[in-house]
Amino acid sequence: MKKIKLALVGRPNVGKSALFNRICKRRIAIVDEAEGITRDRLYADTEFFGHPFTVVDTGGINPLIKMPFQEEVFMQTQIAMEEADILVLVVDAQAGVTLLDEHVAKFLLRTKKRVVLAVNKIDDFMHMNLVHPFYSLGISEIVAVSATQGFQITELLEASFQGITWPEEEEKESPAIKVAIVGRPNVGKSTLVNYLLEEQRCVVSPIAGTTRDSVDTSIHREDREFILIDTAGIRRKRAEHEVVDKFAALRTERAIERADICILVMDAESGMTTQEKRIADQIEEKGKACILLFNKWDLVHGFRMEHCLQSIRQEAAFVSYCPTLFVSAQTGRNLDKIFSLLLQVHEEKEKRISTGQLNTFIEKTIQKYHPPMLQGKRLRIYYMTQVQTSPPRFVLFVNGPELMLDSYKKYLMNQFREKYGFQGVPLLFELRGKGQRQDEVKPQGPSVVAVQEVDEELLEELPDLQEELDPSYY
Repeated sequence: MKKIKLALVGRPNVGKSALFNRICKRRIAIVDEAEGITRDRLYADTEFFGHPFTVVDTGGINPLIKMPFQEEVFMQTQIAMEEADILVLVVDAQAGVTLLDEHVAKFLLRTKKRVVLAVNKIDDFMHMNLVHPFYSLGISEIVAVSATQGFQITELLEASFQGITWPEEEEKESPAIKVAIVGRPNVGKSTLVNYLLEEQRCVVSPIAGTTRDSVDTSIHREDREFILIDTAGIRRKRAEHEVVDKFAALRTERAIERADICILVMDAESGMTTQEKRIADQIEEKGKACILLFNKWDLVHGFRMEHCLQSIRQEAAFVSYCPTLFVSAQTGRNLDKIFSLLLQVHEEKEKRISTGQLNTFIEKTIQKYHPPMLQGKRLRIYYMTQVQTSPPRFVLFVNGPELMLDSYKKYLMNQFREKYGFQGVPLLFELRGKGQRQDEVKPQGPSVVAVQEVDEELLEELPDLQEELDPSYY
């Protein structure tokens, strides 16, 4: 269903991003007193009295002053204006009418689209006299608002949608697959997104840290809808010199949390650095599926992909089960494989294994290699079942969680992946012991979530697998 689009336009530092967040009822755009914070155009879906619509935040228009990325930001604003059905010009009531406001107003009126003037930074009716000078801009629909206080936001939307015919709702499709593009600064994340979308969706430059907000874009491929989330590069903590960098890092962390799959983009020339390993650990801790993408492969000479992949998997255990692509976002090499690979990983993430299959697997795995003795005791696994997908979580009922050595846990997980796959997906194994309180157990890493108490009655209700297993094991 094509939604009505409302674009917020204006000169820098008038409160467009604050108004965008207020209309969305979420903190999506980064808001700061400095000019030029917003560079890409940001989209968000929201609703007005039950009618869904899309609001677009744009960068500030200021052709009179040379600022970084000014031409690219203006191009992004022009694209947003062409797509939008309604244009909202945001001005600063405290600053009054400026020559730049007049320039932008004339520019918007020439589009022949519906234009509404939002006079921002008016906190109450006592300051309504500040609105009168803005009638000189030639826009008939004027609403005084305050983005920070939420003053007259509903009135602004009523004026914007007056006379609009809302499209009829269609049947809902399958939920979109959210894909977060993450990595260090300047590894080619925005270039990758632009190539996949076949448009200049994100501002791209050789300067590290060009992207600041998390930019969501919807795209249909392979008969499914994907939402690509371009994120700011994750820097080391000590490299976050500005407040904006800290906000950008928080937005990236939230993007990872709400994503279904993360694409970890790395520079093929520099390989996997310590920072990428930290990002990979963060993705695993959040329980998100992951695909590794080595960009700028066209600049690498004298190395084979197989040798690079082997050395990378020796460095980080996490990436051993993640699909890997060596690509070039500049030339498009191997990028045609991304969406089919995303669908494969999504299917793996939603896969469910029956309890009967799991217990047959446990029986054969234990017979192949018995758990070692620990202080005269041996680990016994009574039962295994899957209790969750996305990420897959499995519960193993055992006689003593402390008897599960890391080496045997690794053996079980390797055998499990060899049998059932789950490519690109972290596995969560939860041990439930007999008569043991949860607060007595120390954490055992991301692959083992917790150990909870299981009473005698629960164990009696479980199927008696002891007779089916090899008696010599006991």
